[in-house]
Amino acid sequence: MEDVKPFELTREFADSLKQAIEQGNDAYIIKSLEGVNSADITETLEEFTTDESKYILNLLDTQIGADVISGLEEDTRKRFLRVFEPEEIAEYIEYIDSDDAADILNEIPTKTGEEVISSIENEEKAEHIVDLMRYDEDVAGGIMAKELIKANLNWTVEQTTEEIRDQAENVSKIYSIYVVDDQNKLLGIVSLKKMLLAKRGTRIKDIYESDVISVKTYDDEEEVVAVMRKYDLESVPVVNMQEKLMGRITIDDIVDVMTEQADEERQLMAGISEDVEEDDSVWVLSRARIPWLVIGLMGSFFGAEVIGLFENEIAVIPIMASFIPLITATGGNVAIQSSSLVVQSLASKSAFRETAMKRLAKVILVALINGILLSLLAFTISYFRRGDMDVSIVVATALMSVVILASLSGTITPLVLDKMGINPAAASGPFITTMNDILGLAVYFTVAYFLI
Repeated sequence: MEDVKPFELTREFADSLKQAIEQGNDAYIIKSLEGVNSADITETLEEFTTDESKYILNLLDTQIGADVISGLEEDTRKRFLRVFEPEEIAEYIEYIDSDDAADILNEIPTKTGEEVISSIENEEKAEHIVDLMRYDEDVAGGIMAKELIKANLNWTVEQTTEEIRDQAENVSKIYSIYVVDDQNKLLGIVSLKKMLLAKRGTRIKDIYESDVISVKTYDDEEEVVAVMRKYDLESVPVVNMQEKLMGRITIDDIVDVMTEQADEERQLMAGISEDVEEDDSVWVLSRARIPWLVIGLMGSFFGAEVIGLFENEIAVIPIMASFIPLITATGGNVAIQSSSLVVQSLASKSAFRETAMKRLAKVILVALINGILLSLLAFTISYFRRGDMDVSIVVATALMSVVILASLSGTITPLVLDKMGINPAAASGPFITTMNDILGLAVYFTVAYFLI
């Protein structure tokens, strides 16, 4: 196994490569990047212009160049590939798994993509890519790879071994050998261990396991993630409506999907309405943030209106105004905690292990315990600092009410959004915080109105 050179991207290293490019010192560039992992080279090229990156890539082995292109961020890759001719892109596509190749070709203009496909020498590879490009990118068919190892039910172990040698040339990692019939219908899997221990002449139908987990080409990528997580799979076969074997999804593809989902949910919870990166344009970053900021602003106006309804009470007892941040902040924190747990359970499908009534009872019990503890603490601190029994009772009572209501809203809102087909992570951001600010203020002043 070839040693991989330890690597750390420094400004000095990047500057030395830039200088070598200007001087045409190809030998230095090749020697500097020799043995460096392709992921580290990808990181390095992020510091260079498109033309400089292409210059470096042209000096590297084609396989390494293909890995580098696959590892680039989508927006960076789009800009990068514009300076390549279709024939040059096709050379790299030959070394890229079909699923990644299809994603790359979907990113570039249609005309260029068709020219690339027509330039691919491996006709089977080209057919695989064209087949994958017809699927939506967020379903199993869109993330599967066509490269896999399969064996016919009636083959002998010797035949299968020879076929594996031929098929393995196009498969970088072998997780399973899928067993199919003459119509390519998936029947099961056979392990390498069983093949090695089998006697000569043994047929695959006598040693394969029919208990195989698979997904359909039209299954949503989130369902695929749930299946692979539940059964702890390193790869999963993909079949069509007729149960014919169409491809496989490997763990590295699922890690990419999970990363994308985590990024999307984190941005939604932070109040960012579209997928953005830190290096996107000012307009794109502003456009992604402004919708929730406007909603938050409008929510603040509603909150101000609620306070305005009780301005006479505040004028009589000004000290009440000092506890507004305590009520709103606590309610928002409780709601976010509750909604985050629900979003997490929805993602892992554990939200459906309990009945609705049992889950609601648990939420109310937890809210009661937290509400009692927080209200006692608030009463104690308020009374000893302000010395006003009536105000302290109002603060404690309102706080307990807000904690219970915020827990319920934080639990119910994500579930409702999920039923409506809206990403429930949206409930954990400014939406639920703003809603609970208004709710908390209304409860606080209503309690004050009746108790004082």
